[in-house]
Amino acid sequence: MLLIAERSQLLVIDLQERLLPAIAGSDRVLRNVHILLRAAVLLGVPVTVTEQNPGGLGRTVASVLDLLSPQTPILPKMSFAATGDPALRERIAALSMSGRDQVVLCGTEAHVCVLQTALGLRAGKSEVVVVGDAVSSRVPDSASVAGDRLRHAGCHWVTTEMAVFEWLERAGTGSFRALLPLLK
Repeated sequence: MLLIAERSQLLVIDLQERLLPAIAGSDRVLRNVHILLRAAVLLGVPVTVTEQNPGGLGRTVASVLDLLSPQTPILPKMSFAATGDPALRERIAALSMSGRDQVVLCGTEAHVCVLQTALGLRAGKSEVVVVGDAVSSRVPDSASVAGDRLRHAGCHWVTTEMAVFEWLERAGTGSFRALLPLLK
């Protein structure tokens, strides 16, 4: 299965002020999420952002907020799985029913909120794509085991470049030229 921009939605999970500094490889994760967000905005891929217990973990980091359109919903949650929150479940379902049936996930923590969200989406028969170089956990082994479990559960595992180039589909376009410098 190839990602198609017109069928995709991007779910950015819990990139929050008090959590991100503890995440292994957080600079890499943040860089790749920035690329995904820029590509999503340019290519019209709807974005949803979650915040796990924002009172305890803080708000979404400023560098992510700076890349969001004013229409992008930032939805708080207390359940680890985004699918456990009614507002998030409705948003994902509404986008899926409008043809956005490929749910692309990035964020933290890979073995908790990303994993549980992905498994919840798979249980609902969504096509789930996890961007492996745009997710992590506090402990690298936790992220690795989460990746194994998600692949075994039928989730697709891609890199940021794979996602962006699949969304682009072809070279020589204005979108390709705009995003190429981010991928070098």
